[in-house]
Amino acid sequence: MLAENLVALAEAAGTAVVAAAGTDAWSGLRNAVADWFGCGDAERERGELERLERSAVTLAAAGPDVANRVRVQQAAVWQTRIETLLEGLDDEEQRARAASGLRRLLAEAAPAPAGEAGQVSGNVFSGPTAFQTGNQSQMNARFGTRP
Repeated sequence: MLAENLVALAEAAGTAVVAAAGTDAWSGLRNAVADWFGCGDAERERGELERLERSAVTLAAAGPDVANRVRVQQAAVWQTRIETLLEGLDDEEQRARAASGLRRLLAEAAPAPAGEAGQVSGNVFSGPTAFQTGNQSQMNARFGTRP
């Protein structure tokens, strides 16, 4: 079982894949995610590129009546694939390196454009959510029941 921070990272990455599909950011994120999954194996990377493209086609084909459900499903698919890869790594050191690489690619793929802090689009939330935007902002969110 993965540590909570790795599950959260996988969820963020799955959401990022869905959010980027069909946007200008798609090509860069798609290639970076495929490269991350491929771990230097060109054949595996090609397979991931194909999976990512199928997800993008599925998202684009979803009609307005099912678009949100399809977005949630596709985010869950990618979250699960990422969790599976992380769980399959031999030790904590490998997991930490893979997680670091994933964090780096997410940061590079979706930098906040200058002067556009606070813009939000293409997010998928399922379950309790706290959301905040802005520069140098601070938030303390707690979910669940109080003791």
